[in-house]
Amino acid sequence: MVQLGVNRYGKAEIRMVRVGRGAGSGGSDVLRDWNVSTSLSGDLAGSHLTGDNSNVLATDSQKNKVYALAKELGPVEPEAFALALAPFFTSSQAPISRARVSIDEYGWNPIGAGGYSFARAGDLVRTTTVIHDVDAGTSLVSGIKDLIVMNTTGSEFWGFPKDPYTTLPETKDRILATAVNASWRFWPDTFGRVDWGWAFGRAKQTILDTFAGTYSYSLQQMLFALGSALIAAIPEICEVRLALPNRHHFIVDLAPFGLDNDREVYHADDRPYGLIEGSVLADFAPDASLAWT
Repeated sequence: MVQLGVNRYGKAEIRMVRVGRGAGSGGSDVLRDWNVSTSLSGDLAGSHLTGDNSNVLATDSQKNKVYALAKELGPVEPEAFALALAPFFTSSQAPISRARVSIDEYGWNPIGAGGYSFARAGDLVRTTTVIHDVDAGTSLVSGIKDLIVMNTTGSEFWGFPKDPYTTLPETKDRILATAVNASWRFWPDTFGRVDWGWAFGRAKQTILDTFAGTYSYSLQQMLFALGSALIAAIPEICEVRLALPNRHHFIVDLAPFGLDNDREVYHADDRPYGLIEGSVLADFAPDASLAWT
């Protein structure tokens, strides 16, 4: 005997570029470059068990709604877009009780004086996920992916347990490098008053300032420092989750060539790597069961 478990469906990676003609300062264009993914769940058992598609909104229709809403709303922040899109699916399609909208935004920097020329900013990906449930309410998580940072000193790692397989030497001075993947969840009652663009810029700068200003004894310690700083900098945040890969740098032995190497030449090892993950919560943070599913 088998039974259908949890399921959902949607349109993944809808590529959409929205140009706001003259919507920027001084009449310049505004550019939004997005990868939008939708996912719906609800009364959908029939499509799995009997092939009855009467409750299935075609994924092509979901894609078309993304493009139409982009026209209607203009070049808005991704949080505002996702907050408008997710409830549309639950309100317009009775069988759908939960909608999940995820947006990856790729940055562009204006160049030139014309207000219409841009160069791709490749330093990170901005992320947004909104989940709207007709019973549980709405959850909003923003974030950053692949913000690559490095401290060339100011980091130690020692005092760890030794076993027969330990070959890693202790160090009082090392390179600490990582690609910050951070997501921050907002208190549900703050959605209407958050300036999403300001919050993202503040979060990014807080991550950079905290990474640069924290003397580290482990990447775990850095994770907690980053999460704590984000909650302090943006009071509307109730939880931060981070995944920090440790991008190892090992000092190259140049002695065979008659050369000293006083922390100057390193081998950057891309794999395997340590992966440090964790969350930091504000006091009395609401339940997170909806936010990360």
